[in-house]
Amino acid sequence: MKLDPDAQAAADLLARLLPRPLHQLGVAGAREWTRRHLSRNPPPPVHEVTDHLVPGADPGVEIPVRVYRPGPGSGLPVLLYLHGGGWTLGGVDRVDPLCRTLANRTGCLVASVEYRLAPEHKFPAPLQDCHAALAWVTAHAARLGADPARTAIGGDSAGANLATAVCLLARDRGEPLPVFQLLVYPAMEYAEPRPSWIEYADGPLLTVGDVLWFWDLYLRDEADRANPLAVPATAPSLRGLPPAFVVTAECDPIRDDGEHFARRLRDDGVEAAVKRYPGVFHGFFPQVGVYARTAEAIDDAARHLVRAFAAVRAGT
Repeated sequence: MKLDPDAQAAADLLARLLPRPLHQLGVAGAREWTRRHLSRNPPPPVHEVTDHLVPGADPGVEIPVRVYRPGPGSGLPVLLYLHGGGWTLGGVDRVDPLCRTLANRTGCLVASVEYRLAPEHKFPAPLQDCHAALAWVTAHAARLGADPARTAIGGDSAGANLATAVCLLARDRGEPLPVFQLLVYPAMEYAEPRPSWIEYADGPLLTVGDVLWFWDLYLRDEADRANPLAVPATAPSLRGLPPAFVVTAECDPIRDDGEHFARRLRDDGVEAAVKRYPGVFHGFFPQVGVYARTAEAIDDAARHLVRAFAAVRAGT
């Protein structure tokens, strides 16, 4: 495995701080380890950050949504961002530097969703929360200073899974769809033994054992493995979904999962660009200021988002 120097330094540190895989720590242990050890560089400044409580699909459920504004004005495009963490770890604080950076790079509002986590809240609860957050952003666009016609959705890992699942749900219900999907090393299929699954089975950071553990914490039963809203790669057709930019990491067990999904999108007539970032492993995208590849990937994602928003404004 050939990692970039900064990624190799991070992998060496992880080997000391995480001597056994996440799944062997248990849910509470993995959450505590993540809280204590994953890097927290000072967040970049952004014009304004506001916290909101959004009504969920279930009675009494309120979903925290943090909105990042890059500057004054109204009619701004929006990115609904869904954090990763295997549907089990993380939250809006973990992706705070990333969301600030994306807002500044794109000139769009970024709405980051604190969806409920598994295993306390299994599928479909996290999906329902993300779908409700998208509906809230669209309905409250004027209050937020947003343009509801220029709303994109994205996320990393489990968050990318949820982003596409929201699009599938909206498509099948005949609801308005986001104009774009940002899918960062997306978790789209359950345990397909593709080459990266075998070559990078032991990480760094994410192992095959971790992937299976996270899936089994999220899904209610074996039948959910065939539900496209839980495992999007099982969808008979992806036709009609928004165009996408798919980010993958070279040294990631689910790299080929994401790249195969991009091919599925293209085969079904959906515009989908994909880029593999060499020398890095799963989890690199939110690590602002840690890896050189992170800055590169964020810049690439920002260009795709700006282009997608401009195309809507131009009516193309």
